Amino acid sequence: MRRYFRLPLLLLFLGLSSLLVIGLAAHEFRLFERGWFNLKTWWQPAEQGIGLGRYQVVLEAQPIEGLDDDISALTYDPERKTLFSVTNKRSELIELSLDGRILRRVPLTGFGDPEAVEYVGSNSFVITDERQQRLIRVRLDDDMLFLDANDAEQLTLGIGLNGNKGFEGLAYDSAGKRLFVAKERDPMVIYEVHGFPHENPEQPYAVHVVQDRKRDSRLFVRDLSSLQFDERSGHLLALSDESRLVVELDVKGKPLSTLSLSKGYQGLKKTVPQAEGIAMDDAGTIYLVSEPNLFYVFKQPAE
Repeated sequence: MRRYFRLPLLLLFLGLSSLLVIGLAAHEFRLFERGWFNLKTWWQPAEQGIGLGRYQVVLEAQPIEGLDDDISALTYDPERKTLFSVTNKRSELIELSLDGRILRRVPLTGFGDPEAVEYVGSNSFVITDERQQRLIRVRLDDDMLFLDANDAEQLTLGIGLNGNKGFEGLAYDSAGKRLFVAKERDPMVIYEVHGFPHENPEQPYAVHVVQDRKRDSRLFVRDLSSLQFDERSGHLLALSDESRLVVELDVKGKPLSTLSLSKGYQGLKKTVPQAEGIAMDDAGTIYLVSEPNLFYVFKQPAE
């Protein structure tokens, strides 16, 4: 009799344990929030947005030839009409064509663990040192053979230092003079840095860091790999490697649309393995790089 009584208890215990595991996994992967967002956007699509869901891949998983180190981050230079990225083991600034070919390689000295790069003005870029949470502003002329961090303007934030889960992404709002800095996770945060880079030498150096906790809490992704600011709409794009997703945030930080990096979505034949950088050009074309050194291009269909 006791054996028959123990069996239902065992089954009940196993069932409750399974529900607990499922619940924890759903919380960890932000499945409830993502599902609710998908339901809302299906029921009432966002009117004022970039419309990431309409994008389709036009160049998929093209290898970036000539690299033996993993590429990280991506930014668009509107003057050169090219893209820039960084590698961190053999530290280099890499210039790429819009179809993913290497045009130039510039060695980096004293940058520690470069993880992100962002165009912030004519011949001017900010590079992050992930572990030390340094922001390093460099000037890149066409004849430069290398870049030395000791010759550059630097800012160390040192907020919630957490090893290699530091600054993973950058984006720049040229009109608002804001530098968005993404902390990967634990916790996942997007900081807004005002006053860096320092534009006017005649004005006192004043840096102000802002955090929008409400916006960050709305992000239904597991991590942040890269950021992109769209000057036309004022919206921010947040790339998550682990969630295989790009999320569009409006000026108030509300999610509007998403671009999936999983097989079968956006025309992808295979899932993007490890998305590390995102950039957008003046026409709205989205460029993406993934380890191991793969290049992607997404465009909206012509209307």
